Amino acid sequence: MTVLRARWAAMATVGTGLVLAMPAIAQAERFDVSPGRLGDVAATLGAQAGITITVTDPITAARRSPGVRGARSVSAALTEAIKGTGADFVFYDRKTVRIMARKIIPPKKPKRPNPIRTPIEPAEVPSDIIVTASKQGTLLDDFPGSVKLMEFDAGWLARNAGNGSAAIAELLPTMGSTNLGPGRDKLFIRGIADSSFSGQTQATVGQYLGEVRLNYSAPDPDLNLYDMERVEILVGPQGTLYGASALGGIMRFVPNAPATDRIAATASAGLSSTRSGSVGGDGAAMLNIPIAADRIALRIVAFGAREAGYIDDPSRNLRDINTTRSFGQRVTLRIADLSGWTVDIGGVEQNITSRDGQYTIRGDPPLTRATAIAQPFRDHYHLGYVTARRPLGRGEIVTTASVVEHDFTTVFDATGYLGATSPLKFEETNAIRAYAYETRVSGGGQRSPWVAGVAGIHNVSRLSRSIGVPDALEQIAGVRNRQMEFALFGQASKPITRTLTATAGVRVTLARSAGSLLDKSKNGSKEPSSTALPALPSFAVDWQPSRSFSSFVHFQKGFRAGGLAVAPSGDALDSRKFVADDLSMTELGVRWGRRGEDRLSIRAAIFFADWNHIQADLVDTSGLPYTANVGDGRVYGLDAEITWRLSPALTLTGAAFVNNSKLYAAEADFGTSEEQTLPNVPRNGTRAAATWQKTIAEGVNLSADVSVRYIGQSRLGVGPVLNIPQGRYAVGDLGGRLGFDRFGVSLDIDNIGDVRANSFAFGNPFSVAERNQMTPLRPRTIRLGFDVRF
Repeated sequence: MTVLRARWAAMATVGTGLVLAMPAIAQAERFDVSPGRLGDVAATLGAQAGITITVTDPITAARRSPGVRGARSVSAALTEAIKGTGADFVFYDRKTVRIMARKIIPPKKPKRPNPIRTPIEPAEVPSDIIVTASKQGTLLDDFPGSVKLMEFDAGWLARNAGNGSAAIAELLPTMGSTNLGPGRDKLFIRGIADSSFSGQTQATVGQYLGEVRLNYSAPDPDLNLYDMERVEILVGPQGTLYGASALGGIMRFVPNAPATDRIAATASAGLSSTRSGSVGGDGAAMLNIPIAADRIALRIVAFGAREAGYIDDPSRNLRDINTTRSFGQRVTLRIADLSGWTVDIGGVEQNITSRDGQYTIRGDPPLTRATAIAQPFRDHYHLGYVTARRPLGRGEIVTTASVVEHDFTTVFDATGYLGATSPLKFEETNAIRAYAYETRVSGGGQRSPWVAGVAGIHNVSRLSRSIGVPDALEQIAGVRNRQMEFALFGQASKPITRTLTATAGVRVTLARSAGSLLDKSKNGSKEPSSTALPALPSFAVDWQPSRSFSSFVHFQKGFRAGGLAVAPSGDALDSRKFVADDLSMTELGVRWGRRGEDRLSIRAAIFFADWNHIQADLVDTSGLPYTANVGDGRVYGLDAEITWRLSPALTLTGAAFVNNSKLYAAEADFGTSEEQTLPNVPRNGTRAAATWQKTIAEGVNLSADVSVRYIGQSRLGVGPVLNIPQGRYAVGDLGGRLGFDRFGVSLDIDNIGDVRANSFAFGNPFSVAERNQMTPLRPRTIRLGFDVRF
């Protein structure tokens, strides 16, 4: 009896604790909460119940909730509110509830494994896809503009993550890139291309890791994609929401967030062989560690790769000189529910080293080049950031601060410069420090979203240059540029009718730029500066007469501040200011079919862009790079994509663009008798792909994909020296993966036909005027890979 009484006493104690921990769940209350974003529904529900409800994950907060109506307990009301959102809730005490993404525990022996998701046609994606880059939790089918959204599964990332931005560009014909090599390229969207060279101008495509700015006045950092959830591309300009460095649009990498409820790990490795080249390899791993259950977690991603070289230099008796190595890591510490805030503290480090350039000379034997010295490239990228967010009434507040240290050094063979006959070496080092901050508040629900915020950036770039015999370089004129921006921005949408929604926004920026020559003998103490106060508006109207069809008209404007550059002045070098440029774009788009739901979906848009005072990084007749305004430009065209799910196993996708660009009102140095297009802008491009997947046995999936890309002809640059043709080729890729419960084996063949076309007509500024440089596509490469998850 004593033991029995003790057991009853223990059960009574536990029962009493549970009752005290729950907020009167046995008492029914009357709720009237309309359907909407889960974050909004939770805030209203909490206000009506007199408790605090937080939704710490922004993706979960943006999902659609059915709302709650009628008399019921708080617990029952919460259960109804999260229905269909993939969320769970937990009571911390009588007055505090947290809603979080539901913990998914896969069965040990699934009868039918989930289909493999591909980046082109994500299988079984939620019907309500959130565009996080909208900064308002806008649904993909409600966004009044062109969006490219690619979701990744671990198998695709294991096979392609090491290719960085190039893997994204291969999926999107409308995205272009130069081809100097990893860490050296410039990205372009929809033909908004200023030049083929990297210098002092701001990038035309802004890149972000979650909320954090990655670049400003630097080439593509070429982040490894391992453990990314997805990539979102907002076609530009995106001046209202993102400010400078977004004339062509923004590319937002969304990494997988640290999970506070489970330990997880993944890894991948691959070996590759390039025809006429050497052997390469890549590897990556992810480790997720909860430090405090449901509160604190650490996620670590590490990666490394060796890209096989395939260019030989017979004059130096060297083979495969363009081998490239890269390694780095990303680390994120998440602190959830810190007095209602979710805080992410993170860092990124990535290093890229190329032994030599990857260009060849037309007329020489294939895949060979003779130079007097090596032309290596080194890139060191470091990022640190803090991001914090929390619900604020029916909305959300987000604040982020970051610092970027980006140093890269390029070496060119300058033999022949100013008539020199002995080997000469040119070395250029760009050291960039960028400090960025933004705080914004958003709310309004799905039908009337709004956002308002403040943002600032301070960017300092120091470009130093030297030339001379390899062992005794002499410094020549360099330049330091400082850009400071402070901005207020806001955007709001409002339904006009049941099917028509209007959106308007504006960003007002105080922009100041200053520059000075580093060579003190050239009046280096002077620091010319300029100040501007541009307003960057946006307007859009979205019409949705049915669930499966919508169309929109969208106008946006972008801006880049001016600066100071080193420029040729007779036989010497001096400084030259370049003024701000601005771009306006209007597009008309249609969407038919809902992605992930309908068998057939189509996205298409026609657009027109007007670009004034185009800034461009250029090369003078002696080979030295400089920056100037080249004139005005216009770009118009068509951008379309289609996805057709023929069966549960087979999906076909296609994408195409047609561009017509023109440089007019050209500055005196860049005018020619012929009509000029903007650089690196093909007139057309297409991509067609097929993806097949099937469960061939219990716990075993087989998938295969094949694609063909066509890149039309473009020109290297503007002006008589750089009007060099490039492009006009087609290339095919093939891949497959055999997936088991926790691991997979893959085989990929890139450039099946071993095409040797000229992808980029530049490799060395000191001999580009000879018009015989070409960058061949990487020869046929076969990769065998393995990936595993724990």
